[in-house]
Amino acid sequence: MYLIEDKNKITISFTGKLDNGTVFIEVTPQDPMVVRLGESELPPSVEMAMIGMEKGENKKIRVSFDEGYGPRLKDLLHEISLETFGDRIDPKPGMVLSQTIVKDGVEQKVPVTVIEIKDRHVVLDYNHPLAGHHLTYDLTVIDIEK
Repeated sequence: MYLIEDKNKITISFTGKLDNGTVFIEVTPQDPMVVRLGESELPPSVEMAMIGMEKGENKKIRVSFDEGYGPRLKDLLHEISLETFGDRIDPKPGMVLSQTIVKDGVEQKVPVTVIEIKDRHVVLDYNHPLAGHHLTYDLTVIDIEK
């Protein structure tokens, strides 16, 4: 039986949940994810936990917020005027908007969550939606390629 090693190409299915049971991602065996260890978008601790697993093996992997998307940072909460939205958008708490930002000279779209509407101002949260959450991945290895 072949065991997963660093840089292997791996086909997996998994369900990612928050501590309260909310599913934040589901990758089914019918539509699996193919990753190369060391080059995927999965948290490094998930990749490390897969090393040594074999085809067909299932594992629960818990990721602390520090190993995942980091803590929620108060300085990523910004208050802007409601007038900024004009007639285009009627912001409501919980709404996720896409905003273009420039980082290191490169434009990128980031999700921004509307937290609160107060006194003709909108409080926006630029934290990643999973920041501050512990994550649990219930993962199954479908296939391993050297």
